[in-house]
Amino acid sequence: MQLYHHPFCAHSRLVRLALGEMGIAPVLIEERAWERRPEFLMLDPAGATPVLVEDDGLVVPGVDAISEYIDETRGHAMGDRRLLPPDIYARVEVRRLASWFNHKFYTEVSEPLVREKVYKRYMPRELGGGPPDMAVIRAARANIRYHLQYIGWLLKSRNWLAGERMSYADLAAAAHISCVDYLGDVPWDEDEGAKIWYARIKSRPAFRPLLAVTMAGMPPALCYADLDF
Repeated sequence: MQLYHHPFCAHSRLVRLALGEMGIAPVLIEERAWERRPEFLMLDPAGATPVLVEDDGLVVPGVDAISEYIDETRGHAMGDRRLLPPDIYARVEVRRLASWFNHKFYTEVSEPLVREKVYKRYMPRELGGGPPDMAVIRAARANIRYHLQYIGWLLKSRNWLAGERMSYADLAAAAHISCVDYLGDVPWDEDEGAKIWYARIKSRPAFRPLLAVTMAGMPPALCYADLDF
């Protein structure tokens, strides 16, 4: 199995976490989607990471399709650790929250911060590269506060974000937050419940490869790989 990804693509990180929870280690192929490589576009004309390629050549593009595919092909073997629970009502809540982080949090927080602080360092100016836009960064830093408060509110009545068991909802939230945490832009004093939840999930073995990620010229925030903050 191959996974076309970028180390700071939150959607790619979600797939890596899900596969890690299932004990699957894909061959990682780093892809800079903005380069629009013809070979990559042949796999997925949308030209976005992640893209999963199975052993038999099946191409599964996009975080939503990959998440569903992994559950359909490997979920039953996980038993009560299944990331998309068998109960239909529970599945709706997991999908709702995973979508919240994969789309809303992504648009308002993780994508702008990663684009301004990471991607633009490597993109040519004609494709949007250059110095970061501080107005965009300030807006994303403001937006993350209510997302953390929402996580804390959910955890007041649940053990994990979507219920009593860890699910895709937790992995989606943690994947996006991990990118922002690397950059030092998570205000962990905003909500203690969210902080405790994240400490639990980043202590899992599947999270270790993400905590080992580093970027030349931009080391992670001091708390990034600290399991106890």
